[in-house]
Amino acid sequence: MRTAYSVETVRTAERELMARLPEGALMQRAAAGLAASCADLLGRVSGARVALLVGSGDNGGDALYAGARLAARGAGVTAVLLSPDRTHPGGLAALRRAGGRTVTAGAGEGAVARAALVVDGIVGIGGRGGLRPEAARLVAAARDARAGVVAVDLPSGVDADTGEVAGETVHADATVTFGTYKPGLLVDPAAERTGALRLIDIGLAPYLPATPDVEALQHADVAERLPVPAPESDKYRRGVVGVVAGSARYPGAAVLAVAGALRGGAGAVRYVGPAADAVIARFPEALVHAGPPAKAGRVQAWVVGPGLGDAPGARQALDEVLASDVPVLVDADGLRLLDRERLRSRAAATVLTPHAGEAAALLGTAREEVEAARLAAVRRLAAEYGATALLKGSTTLVADASGGPVRVNPTGTGWLATAGSGDVLSGLGGALLAAGLEAREAASAAAYLHGLAGRHAAGREGSPVGASDVAESLASAWRDVRTR
Repeated sequence: MRTAYSVETVRTAERELMARLPEGALMQRAAAGLAASCADLLGRVSGARVALLVGSGDNGGDALYAGARLAARGAGVTAVLLSPDRTHPGGLAALRRAGGRTVTAGAGEGAVARAALVVDGIVGIGGRGGLRPEAARLVAAARDARAGVVAVDLPSGVDADTGEVAGETVHADATVTFGTYKPGLLVDPAAERTGALRLIDIGLAPYLPATPDVEALQHADVAERLPVPAPESDKYRRGVVGVVAGSARYPGAAVLAVAGALRGGAGAVRYVGPAADAVIARFPEALVHAGPPAKAGRVQAWVVGPGLGDAPGARQALDEVLASDVPVLVDADGLRLLDRERLRSRAAATVLTPHAGEAAALLGTAREEVEAARLAAVRRLAAEYGATALLKGSTTLVADASGGPVRVNPTGTGWLATAGSGDVLSGLGGALLAAGLEAREAASAAAYLHGLAGRHAAGREGSPVGASDVAESLASAWRDVRTR
């Protein structure tokens, strides 16, 4: 599992570690890892031209020491000093001893234009706000020259704690981060600016707390959580999902939600609603009922909302589902009909799965604000509604009301931006809830499998897919997770 910690936590851990090391040892560890990563990207170091964009802090010092190592191996290294009077003195001396040269920012565009690799050491994890004009000009020159860009610890201009972006930033081809991941490296909009992400171990782990601020599941983590039928399993032990979805106008939403539940490993699916004929035509194994939900039969979890529209009885169906004593996943139109206080009074777990627009409506804010501050939005959703919140998007986030680590899904793909894809996710999440997974685990595992299914459906080269393709690819996603 990838774990990420706030700037304050990282700074505290660094101070504890530095107190046990010789002066400068921690920076040398970081610089060694950075130089090795740069060398890997260059392929051939000797004769390569490297430009360092050097700010005033330790981030700039890391870049200078790494540049000195590259210069010692024959690279032509030029450091562009954005704050000459506040440049890290030890790093600057090391670079000059190794044969590197320096220029001021005003004369730096030429060095950047000639470089095969540009190292972003402008600002570190404590930086706030976008790039200043002088730095932005140099970054634009690197982009125009099509040089490879490596960010030191994180791309300059992004917020390390939140992933928020305010103004111009570096768009890195690769980011080399030290000690631990930072939340902003995993959460959009900053995450899309990091490129390939590499973590360098500098010995920080023993000084970090057990509970991170953000975490991202990997294949092995998901495999540990997925339910596997035992020899004595029956459909009830595997979990029965109730799906309240679809309408005369949106029968496909019901079919897709049922598909997600069945492909998500449910022992059985009870469909309740007006799209029974469409559901049975596609999935004859589904159990159908005209409703209301309270009379549909035994379930271990409910999914409610996809495609309900404004059909008569939609609100009553939602109220009956929320009155049950089993976990409930609410999506789409169910979110629109939701009553906050009613939800907070539930004893059983509830999962909300809004996209940014739906989250904005739930929070009484603008969609743009949700998209710009995704971490803050998902935490607020979970806290205000007393539920587990799954905020869909380019990086899907999962938070629960306990205030624990936010889960970031790393498998998302733009090919999932297709009508009905969220309905498949809802059914999948419901299946995992019915199988007994705790709400946060079910939501994050569902997001992971859903993203992986989208990748499988699109293929290696990436081709247009529909929600039905994503549902069909869930089996491949399960196999991928459990066999890798």
